[in-house]
This record gives sequence, structure tokens and C-alpha cells, in this order.
Amino acid sequence: MLGLCYSRDVSAPTLVRNPATVRHSGVVRVTHWLTVISFFALLLTGAEIVVSHPRFYWGEVGNVNTTPLFTIPIPSSRDTVPTGYGYVMPDQNGWSRYLHFESAWVAVLTGLVYGIWSLWTGHFRRDLFPARGDRNWRAFWGVISRYIRRAPQDEAEARSYNVMQRTAYLAVIFVLFPLVIWTGLALSPGFNSAFPFAVNVLGGRQSARTLHFFVSGGLLLFVVVHVWMVVLAGFRSRMRGMITGRVEGPQERI
Repeated sequence: MLGLCYSRDVSAPTLVRNPATVRHSGVVRVTHWLTVISFFALLLTGAEIVVSHPRFYWGEVGNVNTTPLFTIPIPSSRDTVPTGYGYVMPDQNGWSRYLHFESAWVAVLTGLVYGIWSLWTGHFRRDLFPARGDRNWRAFWGVISRYIRRAPQDEAEARSYNVMQRTAYLAVIFVLFPLVIWTGLALSPGFNSAFPFAVNVLGGRQSARTLHFFVSGGLLLFVVVHVWMVVLAGFRSRMRGMITGRVEGPQERI
């Protein structure tokens, strides 16, 4: 019956895919994976550093004779730190500090390359800043409701970022990332002596350490939510897009 609708010279409709389109440029992909590697190195080494002294203070001075602001209930890797446990963890503080510092430089340099390239090419304005019509609660709620309903993404969202993704990325790039660098540098005695105001405005070196801990926790929360959203949106397709840069369009008949 299908053949009666067409002449002999016209073939029957077939199911094909749209050609793959570029979603992520090479610079975005390379800087993304360098950031992933450096972040997990920072996370691992940062955890080792915290284990050496799981007590946090506010102000300029903090030690075992100072009342902590709060304490993480884990054993320390140093027997001089009172934690309430009858044993200590293996001390890995030496190598973890060196690797933490080196990984931080990788993250900073990668961020500089990404930031300069994004400003030069208009990536921030074109791909990350929400459109004027999306700067309202209705646009945010529309994305949230689609996530709740587990509704499939539309064609535009498959090739770009929705308003929630754009807002989250901007918050990480322009708020959390600069804060984690600032508070991390404030822990350095050399930075403190060269730029005392940048440390004092945070409340002191111990305040900077406490803020560094919470900002790092915010970045970790972002990564967890980000990975979960990737899983919901289609892990294989999203990973393929971030590795190859290309995504396939939806199926249609021609």
C-alpha cells in the first residue's frame, strides 16, 4: 500500500539520523578533562591534609590549645591532635601537600586558558549567559519540572545548555572557582606576607582555611549533581559529546 502513494521514481520514506553537530569545541573538551583530573587530585590530597588536623577555627590563630569552630569526627594522622579516638591514621601529609599545590596550579592555568579563550571567542556570552527570555523563575521551573517528570530533552537542549546549567556553570566559574583559589592562596605564609589585606578581609588564615573547606564542599556538591544530571540526560551520549565534541540529532523521516 505504501508504494501506491509514490511514483516508481520516488523511493519509500526511510528512517535516518541528522548529521552529527558540534556541541563542544576542542578547547572546552581539553580544559574540561584537565579540570576533572586536577579536581580529583585536589580532592584526594585535600582529604589527606584534613585528616592531619580535622579541626577548624575562625580568626588568625588555631591550634590544639584553641577552641575549634567545629571538628570533623574522624581520627587524625597525628597523635598530637585531640580527636577522641584511641588511634591515628597513616600520615600522608607530606606528599599530599606537594601534589595538592601542583594540582592547584594545573587547575588555575587550565582555568586561565579556558577563560581567555571564552572571552576571545564569545563563548561566555553565546553559550553560558542565559538569554533575556530565560532570566525568570518560569524558565527555571520549566527545567525543574522536566527533570522531575523525567521528560526527554528537546532538540535545542540537546545542542546547548538549559538555563539551570548555564546558571550553575557561571556560579562555578565566576564565584566558587575564584573563591577556592583565593582562600587557598590565603593559607600560604608567603602570600600572607605579600598581600596581607587579601587574607585579613577573610578574617585571618584560619578563617580562610575554614572557608576553603566549605567552598571545596560546594564544588564537590556541584560535581555530584553534574554527574547525576549527565546520567539522567543520557550518560553515553553526553560522554561521547564531551570526548568527540559531536552529538547526533533526533531521528526524522525524509
